[in-house]
Order: sequence, then structure tokens, then C-alpha cells
Amino acid sequence: MRHLTYLAVLAGCLLGTAPLELVLRTRVYTRWRRLVLALVPGFLLGAAWDVYAVGRHQWSFDWSYLAGVRLGGLPLEELLFFVVVPVCAVLTLEAVRRCRPNWLIGDEPSAPPDRP
Repeated sequence: MRHLTYLAVLAGCLLGTAPLELVLRTRVYTRWRRLVLALVPGFLLGAAWDVYAVGRHQWSFDWSYLAGVRLGGLPLEELLFFVVVPVCAVLTLEAVRRCRPNWLIGDEPSAPPDRP
């Protein structure tokens, strides 16, 4: 079971933030285009950086904690990391925004004139 450790951690992250979508109705998953646009740059940069670092032997993976599936030279879990962690972060951001509607984060259509 040790080879599923990384997958278990990622699943735990998703399970830990799932109630934010269900209870607070953050609508992160229903606005999937917006979510994909938020995920793609980090995914591409993170994966490219990992491929570069592994190729130069500056970074490696302990395969005893991984399922053994490789995609593009990287473990499946590492690629999933670049999706799961940002999804959890977006869920958390939207949950805070839902609980504090006056908290501006910069993507509002227009801020009121009296606010920076």
C-alpha cells in the first residue's frame, strides 16, 4: 500500500475541500472553464520545470511511494499534484469569498469608486 501514499495525500486534499463546494456552494466545479483557465498555466510551468529538473538530475522521485505510472517522463501523481493542489486553493479562496462577500480579490467586474 505504500506505493499509493502520494495518491492518498492528493485524495485527502480533495476530500478535505469537497465540503466547501457542497456546503458553501462555491460553484468552482460548475464554472469549469474558469477553473481550467486558472489551472493550465501552473500545470504547464510546473510540469515543464519538473521535466527539466529531473533531466538534469536536480530532482527525483521516490518510486516506493508512487503507483509507477509515468506520463511524459513524470509520475502520474506529480501531474495530478499540479491539478489537485490548485483546485483545493481555488475552492478555499471561493469559500472565504463566499463567507466574506465584501473581501475584494481583484477579479470583480468593477470596484466601487470609494474602494482601491
